[in-house]
Amino acid sequence: MDTIENVVLVGPGAIGSVYASRIFEADPETIKIAADKTRTLKYRQGIVINGNRYFFPCAEPGNAAKPADLIIVTVKYHHLAEAIKVMENHVGPDTIILSMLNGISSEEILGEAFGMDKILYGICVGMDAVREGTEVTYTSTGKIVFGERDNEVYSPKVEAVRQLFEKSKIPYEIPRDMIRRLWWKFMVNVGINQVSAILRAPYGVFLDVGEASELMVMVMREVIAVGNAVGVDIHEDDIDEYVRVLSTMSPDGKTSMLQDVEAGRKTEVEMFAGELCSLGKQYNVPTPLNEMLFRMILTIEKMNGL
Repeated sequence: MDTIENVVLVGPGAIGSVYASRIFEADPETIKIAADKTRTLKYRQGIVINGNRYFFPCAEPGNAAKPADLIIVTVKYHHLAEAIKVMENHVGPDTIILSMLNGISSEEILGEAFGMDKILYGICVGMDAVREGTEVTYTSTGKIVFGERDNEVYSPKVEAVRQLFEKSKIPYEIPRDMIRRLWWKFMVNVGINQVSAILRAPYGVFLDVGEASELMVMVMREVIAVGNAVGVDIHEDDIDEYVRVLSTMSPDGKTSMLQDVEAGRKTEVEMFAGELCSLGKQYNVPTPLNEMLFRMILTIEKMNGL
């Protein structure tokens, strides 16, 4: 594929909306949203991003559509099965699927549905967007880290997406070892997302309060231990890298899990502590802090009636 001209976004939450706005500003004809009927009606009223209302084109739910050149998936993990159904009308032989979900397993799930030859791995690093209803605010766009498993040489898929991001002024990184970067983000999410949800703490607390920072690091070290057992080369320096990223983000910004808890929504704890503890058992690596966080966050969900 030489040029990406038809992009479909599935999941216009905080992250998806910010990057969709960049693509829209570069070329309004390039991007559209695909969702179920209920969400489509809501999105057609517009999405407000930093005070500006964007009216993204919406695909007609259930109708056959021209295959997308690129589908960007930014839904929550527990909405992935529903997203796959929405995507079915938009996937063709040459469609690229960029998964931006948290965790370390969404790419394989999407690959089982549509073929691993279509899949690119992706994570968002350093964005501090907050969503309330259909309003999104942010101070840092962060960057998209994406690619094939190995990117010593860029594949045609990677190069096509790279050119789109250049055109849309979306910051990006294409690492040599994408799986290591995927685990780095997993370490970050398991550490700060879960602890922030328990403490109800925005980003600034983890820079200003030593005990909060120490707890985050202790939880991240369990991810490093499990990752090393699995065969992924992550280490203490990766924690230091995240602390540097954290210092660039709004101190009032909130993790996605804290936003979910405050809004009474389902969290992604199963794909954070749940998945880590499962791997820990498989590889005989203790994960006591994550065992505790898993039960604490499930308790919060049940107290919220979920």
